Amino acid sequence: MANDNVDHEGRSRLASRFFLFTAVPSWLVSLVVHLVFFMILLTIFMPEVDKQRQILTVDDAPDAEEIEEFVMEEFEPIDEQKLEFDDPLEQPEEAEIAEEANFSDFDEEMAATQMADLSDFAEDTMPFSDIMTTQAGMTGNATSGRGKATRTQMLRENGGTGASEEAVVFGVKWIADHQLKNGLWSFDHRTGAKKPGSKDWGEFANSPRAATAMALLPFLGSGMTHKEGKYQKQVEAGLAGLVNLMEVRGDTGSFHEKDGNMYSHGLATIALCEAYAMTQDKNLMRPAQYAVNYIQAAQDPIGGGWRYQFRQRGDTSVVGWQVMGLKSGHMGYLSVRKDTIAGAVKFLDSVQTKNGAAYGYEDPGDRPPLNAVGLLCRMYTGWRKDNPALQQGVANLAKQGPSVGNNANMYYNYYATQVMRQYGGPQWEQWNTKMRDFLIKSQVPQGQAEEGSWHFNGAHTERGGRLYNTSLSVLTLEVYYRHLPIYKSAAAEEDFPL
Repeated sequence: MANDNVDHEGRSRLASRFFLFTAVPSWLVSLVVHLVFFMILLTIFMPEVDKQRQILTVDDAPDAEEIEEFVMEEFEPIDEQKLEFDDPLEQPEEAEIAEEANFSDFDEEMAATQMADLSDFAEDTMPFSDIMTTQAGMTGNATSGRGKATRTQMLRENGGTGASEEAVVFGVKWIADHQLKNGLWSFDHRTGAKKPGSKDWGEFANSPRAATAMALLPFLGSGMTHKEGKYQKQVEAGLAGLVNLMEVRGDTGSFHEKDGNMYSHGLATIALCEAYAMTQDKNLMRPAQYAVNYIQAAQDPIGGGWRYQFRQRGDTSVVGWQVMGLKSGHMGYLSVRKDTIAGAVKFLDSVQTKNGAAYGYEDPGDRPPLNAVGLLCRMYTGWRKDNPALQQGVANLAKQGPSVGNNANMYYNYYATQVMRQYGGPQWEQWNTKMRDFLIKSQVPQGQAEEGSWHFNGAHTERGGRLYNTSLSVLTLEVYYRHLPIYKSAAAEEDFPL
């Protein structure tokens, strides 16, 4: 009887529960089931969510406004023995390169007086700008001639010699020897790190941005970057120091300084953009783009030029460095606005004479150094080789000839040599022989104080001193391979967008 009562009570409780369950709406049952399931999943995956939250920070956001810090290895004192060149081979008696001559290894010797067939191992050692090409030759971006795969060929074809490369070797070495301990350079080179100069220093001691940029360009022109090359440490420290001197506002970065003003900014922009174009180092991309952006922001909105201060009415000399900065950014596939280039063209139109064969400073004129600047800018902004004004301008430069002697104007020589080299032909051959041989003979020889450097009494020398002259002299001797020819199909693809 007791068992019957128990069974009856159990059945009653079960019936009550069943009744309650069936009385609950189906949607509420579904909600409860899904809620329980969600809580189980949350319990399982919560540790991973917390872990991801710890890893992901604001700094990881791709749209962060701040400029990325340019992180490089700490610049340590360099072992001087490791930086010394081997004794250079004797210079050839004739100003031509023998077919059987060989270059020494670029990473170790920068090819002083010999040449070598580097094609067998070029893909393993050439800079990134050459790796982007499908084959060794005249392809890639405009800096591809600096790589081992093309430098030998371009040096032979365009008039370089073993003696000219030896001059580059020792010129770059002089620059390296006068780097400051903080990685920068000064036009007052008496405070150099290894071999402080004793004479012919520049007055612009407070222009570290301009001095450092001018010092870096010859390294880059020889294919040496912060990623590879004999002076990797020096280039690395110089680039890091330059980036640290950039004043960032919004998406622009300024290298403007009191003494160098917009000259400093243009030079620094060229150096950063060339280093980025050659290495594609992501740490350089934003600083280089910010420098380009500042050039675009500083342009005179009315006349289209640049001068000393922000949006000041332009002059041809300052315009030349800014156009070259924009060109360097463009060849590195950075963003350059069409209206900026159109403005530069507008400015050039406003200072030209002889239908564009000659150029003045702020107004129309005919001054050889500015003629060279204007013509080179015209080449890079779209003038073709058969343009009558370009042909006349080149003829005028050829008649004027290089500036030589103790009062040589290396500013004129630097720009005019590029114009003549890009134009080519018999006029270039005559120009090159005189320009090349003069620089080889006027370099301070080995064994003397200031060996490997140059100093002339031409324009701007009192401000830039021996560093200024040495930098422009080396760059002039690197003209054979520093940029690909403008008037060839590979280079035509590098034209500014107009």
